[in-house]
Amino acid sequence: MLVTQIAEIVNEVNAQVTGTEAVENLDLNQVVDTGSEILDNDKLLDNYTKNLIDHIGKVVFVNRPYTGTTPSVMMDSWEYGAILEKIAYEGVPEAEDNDTWDLEDGKSYDPNIFYKPTVSAKFYDERRTFDVPMSFANRQIKSAFSSAPQVQSFFSMIETAISNGMTVKMNGLVNSTLANAIATVYNNRVARPAQYYPLVTMYVAATGDQTVTTSNALVSPEFIRWASMTIRKVASRMRNFSTVFNVGEKYRHTPTDRMNVILHSDFVACAEAFLYSDTFHNELVKLPKGDQVDFWQGSGDSFAWADTSKIVVTPRGASEPVTISNIVGMIFDREALGVSNLDRRVTSNYNAKAEFTNNWYKFDAGYFNDFNENIVVFTLA
Repeated sequence: MLVTQIAEIVNEVNAQVTGTEAVENLDLNQVVDTGSEILDNDKLLDNYTKNLIDHIGKVVFVNRPYTGTTPSVMMDSWEYGAILEKIAYEGVPEAEDNDTWDLEDGKSYDPNIFYKPTVSAKFYDERRTFDVPMSFANRQIKSAFSSAPQVQSFFSMIETAISNGMTVKMNGLVNSTLANAIATVYNNRVARPAQYYPLVTMYVAATGDQTVTTSNALVSPEFIRWASMTIRKVASRMRNFSTVFNVGEKYRHTPTDRMNVILHSDFVACAEAFLYSDTFHNELVKLPKGDQVDFWQGSGDSFAWADTSKIVVTPRGASEPVTISNIVGMIFDREALGVSNLDRRVTSNYNAKAEFTNNWYKFDAGYFNDFNENIVVFTLA
């Protein structure tokens, strides 16, 4: 075991934390142990006889399950069949005169006319799949541990790591599903303006305040208040039977219990800090309830807004990538996008000759967007 004298560094730390000296660089190479993948043989000898090998006194397994942070867009699953069929009534049934109040002597009123309903069907027959292979060798690993519980804890750690990895991958695919919807709405923003809200541009036009820009909007309480109001108004309007909030121009309405609201966590944090803290009746300015995301596509190396609010994707049906920055949030119908027929399973094979077991952790799911359903997007453009 390597023992290092750090009295000098301790004194430097003490001087800085007590304010005696200004904050300066501290070389923590001699303080912090970040671990090593393989033990250094020179450090294994005891400090008394210099001949005995240090014994491992405690084994700690890094075994922390990851639940993910993606929005709740999971649908149901089914065992048989492969295609999701979605049937909808087209348009709105037309009204006609009510003959009850327009009776004429000798006129025939035919009750046997056939009125055919107008319906359409969409089919979703694609799935995405991957698996994670891992080998387990119980007999061979026993020499590295002191007891059976330690071996089981070791394998449990591996299982958790695999599960965490699959959750991260699944989260990424969910984010891609959201990004595809955002990019498609963005590409149709000219033809379907009620689905895309460039909040800064709208705010400047509504108030005449030229001082608010994309770069400083999140620190402007007045803008945050106005943006929150706009998001609440749009959410309320989407509950009406209308064609304006979907690309397909279909008659749709999104009641509150079928509405998904996803907002960037930075925007929510600004709203909470600037609005809720100095408002007596918080319910008057609160954003609609929903999920939060820390990033739409990736975090970058520092979770900077420029990285977390941006997507760079080629949406389904497009040939060129599109870059969209400063994405604040989106509101969509429960049927507009999601993950369906999720199937996670494990298959195994035991190799008797070499005495190890191979597990394949498999994942299947269908990720879908339906642009005949209501979707709106908010940005700081």
